[in-house]
Amino acid sequence: MPGLVSVENPSHTRTQLLGTFFSEGQDQPLRKENSNGSELRNLLKRTQSPLNSILRSKPTKKIPVKVTMEEPSLDNPDLGPFLLKLARDTIASGDNPNKALDYALRASKSFERCSGPGLELAMSLHVVAAIYSRLRRFDEAISVLKRSIEVLDVGYGSDHSLAKFPGYMQLGDTYSMIGQLDRSISCYESGLKIQIEALGDLDPRVAETCRYLAEANVQAMQFDEAENFCKRTLEIHREYSSPASPEEAADRRLMALICDAKGDYESALEHLILASMVMIANGQDNEVAAIDVSIGDIYLSLCRFDEAVFAYQKALTVFKSTRGENHTSVASAYIRLADLYFQTGKLRESKSYCENALRIYSNPLPSTTAEEIASGLTEISAIYKALNESEEALNLLQKAVKILENFPGQHGTVAGIEAQMGVIFYMVGRYAEARNSFGSAITKIRANGERKSAFFGVVLNQVGLACVQLYKLSEAATLFEEAKEILEQEYGSCHLSTLGVYSNLAATYDAMGRVEDAIEILEYILKVREEKLGTANPDVDDEKKRLSELLKEAGRIRSRKGKKSLENLLDSNSHKMKKEGTKRWPRFGL
Repeated sequence: MPGLVSVENPSHTRTQLLGTFFSEGQDQPLRKENSNGSELRNLLKRTQSPLNSILRSKPTKKIPVKVTMEEPSLDNPDLGPFLLKLARDTIASGDNPNKALDYALRASKSFERCSGPGLELAMSLHVVAAIYSRLRRFDEAISVLKRSIEVLDVGYGSDHSLAKFPGYMQLGDTYSMIGQLDRSISCYESGLKIQIEALGDLDPRVAETCRYLAEANVQAMQFDEAENFCKRTLEIHREYSSPASPEEAADRRLMALICDAKGDYESALEHLILASMVMIANGQDNEVAAIDVSIGDIYLSLCRFDEAVFAYQKALTVFKSTRGENHTSVASAYIRLADLYFQTGKLRESKSYCENALRIYSNPLPSTTAEEIASGLTEISAIYKALNESEEALNLLQKAVKILENFPGQHGTVAGIEAQMGVIFYMVGRYAEARNSFGSAITKIRANGERKSAFFGVVLNQVGLACVQLYKLSEAATLFEEAKEILEQEYGSCHLSTLGVYSNLAATYDAMGRVEDAIEILEYILKVREEKLGTANPDVDDEKKRLSELLKEAGRIRSRKGKKSLENLLDSNSHKMKKEGTKRWPRFGL
């Protein structure tokens, strides 16, 4: 009989920080100052949207302006621009954002009354949406941004078409903040299409948007699409930027990240070395150190351990001297060294570096973000799990969830951490807690609209295994069936992960008495394995024996034999999980 298979998470889910690659710019103009469209063409450069400028604004001086007016006064055509400026100044002053929202809403009403749907109304709605986002009212922000796109009519000329660009990009930013990456990418692509139509394929501003799309696709683990966008960005920058430009270095770092995720380590190393040379030429020591950490990661993947140690230690020295010994970049280098020493069997050194990193995360600098702390704790927990210290690993993951659970836009990250907790609960035999943890992760993934990702298929398979251990066979079969459909779409029916889910489903069908269904699946698994591995392979022999056993039992009473078969499956899976327990489980992330 087939044993249950724990499908591994895709190998490309290594935690990476993408913020390094985002570029900053100037605020976008909010109104059209003339009729030739030049101001609107400036909007086609991917710089800070009103969302970014408002969310990052710093207090200056208070504005003691107090405006009270009746609705009829909004018919004054001079009032809309005044109120819009007042809204932005109020945010910049650090005053009550609700007051700024009131000004911006009144401005949009004034524009709508005086000039109707058009450019001025669209730009005022962008500011309204940005303030809603600052207030964490993302649903209202999305609704307003959709309307800002709808009020523009391409029939009125190219200016209206061009003005849709900032609307699409800001809408994509907002979807990204709540973790809906598919919708975010769709909005960015719509903006890119408008930009290309106006500026051509090779404009430097198009390169910035392409890189933005590459980063978004990396976050969504769509690495082929990310690679295509990053290649376009690199080509444009090589054509129009000066040699050894910082833009080229940023492109190569992103390309290295993509190549690493796809398992092309040699190409990743080449891009990182070229990026490092550029940063050395520009005197960017901290950036060189950050690249050294990435180079160490590649050397570690290639099992070139001495070179990895040298790269990590080099980066660690720079971080300590330039940022201080309590900076999170120092903790990150400690974690890398802990991982390396674990892989080389130096467990005492590995644990020592973990403890050094934990001291930094336990007493972080004021500038440290919650995301940085949670990410660090998650990485350390993976090493503790590999060291067979499951309780400490769970404790760290629970702290990470507690830090992030109330932050909007972090549901996908929390789901990944909960899935990792579920794996550990399963490994230590706490199946009910594993099922609850996996179930919580699935709920968050469904809410984020990421129902068709390979990661979601992996999590469905894992919660199905937990349900089998709890004898919830109908629920397990439903989960395996859904995982099967997703992995067939993402990987194909012959992929090892998909075959693992097939095997789990066959085992569950057998335990439920659905012998014919189990036989059909096992026959397919045997056929694929014979084609891929050959008829003499030991795995093929195992499948033959399992199928032979089922065929002999076909047509008999299954009540007792089904229960015995399930017990054999659970025992087989228990041995398999214990055997795999000495391996380091991959980190789960979205």
